[in-house]
Amino acid sequence: MKTYNWAVLGCGAIANELAQAMEKEGRTIYGVANRTYENGVRFAEKYRISKVYQKAEEIFEDDLVDIIYLSTPHNTHIPYLREALKHGKHVLCEKSITLNARELAEAMGLALEHQVVLAEAMTLYHMPLYKELHKRMKRGDFGSLRMVQMNFGSYKEYDMNNRFFNPSLAGGALLDIGVYALAFIRWFMSQAPDQAASQVKLAPSGVDEQAGILLMNPAGEMATAAITLHAKQPKRGMAAFEKAYVEIYDYPRAEKAVITYTEDNHQEILELGKTADALVYEIRDMEQAVSGSGNEMYLDYTWDVMKIMTQIRNTWGFLYPEERAEAEGMCR
Repeated sequence: MKTYNWAVLGCGAIANELAQAMEKEGRTIYGVANRTYENGVRFAEKYRISKVYQKAEEIFEDDLVDIIYLSTPHNTHIPYLREALKHGKHVLCEKSITLNARELAEAMGLALEHQVVLAEAMTLYHMPLYKELHKRMKRGDFGSLRMVQMNFGSYKEYDMNNRFFNPSLAGGALLDIGVYALAFIRWFMSQAPDQAASQVKLAPSGVDEQAGILLMNPAGEMATAAITLHAKQPKRGMAAFEKAYVEIYDYPRAEKAVITYTEDNHQEILELGKTADALVYEIRDMEQAVSGSGNEMYLDYTWDVMKIMTQIRNTWGFLYPEERAEAEGMCR
């Protein structure tokens, strides 16, 4: 398979993880751009990257760039996605991939028009553990799904200026950590949810700090999710089927599941893959999709999750500044 040139836009924590994953594969990132050029230079020196762009636009115009990893704040994604996709670049974009379903539909349309791969960097879709569970589900080993229960809580200090609570940086629990919980739910459900109910607690800045979500799909499969940015919870997921229930801790990059078979209560410990190699699996799957030899990027699941998040936020009446400005512009 061809070796592809990757460039990163944004050099925060996740970009460092990507660079380290590339090193595990015996490779380096081709180029980097960052809002602050000096930080881009330091990042390039750290990981022996040969190309540092003065501004983001230069990434899109570089004919040698094959794949762009976009790791900037959520609300900057759509303008960068427009340019990257129009220039024929494949894009792996940090979650949440966009602010809402309208933006994602636009990006998907551009990817289709320019015949490139667009994907969200959702690690759980690429972990060997989840792939094995998917195979067993499709084989009918666990019977029909009945219920999924999700928890994800992170304790963040009350600083309304940081990205977690700042509406101008697309803060809030749903887009930051809820996207993981909903991706887990979608992975196990046989169909996308078409009904959603929720309760929300807003932070002083106006973003969603905490929420409880109840979902159901046309097959009658149900799910609950409890997410919060101001209280620690275990990252626990549980999928209950007719014949067994599956428990997974630290689920975004899980390497272990406990399967309890309900007929006799015996347990199976399933261990596959390595948490530390999460981005390695993601890189490999993305390159397979770009090469046309496989497509396990699950953009259809990303779309289903984004529709749910948009629907939920609409019921809250919660718009980000960019969305509010767009809505006001359409009303003039």
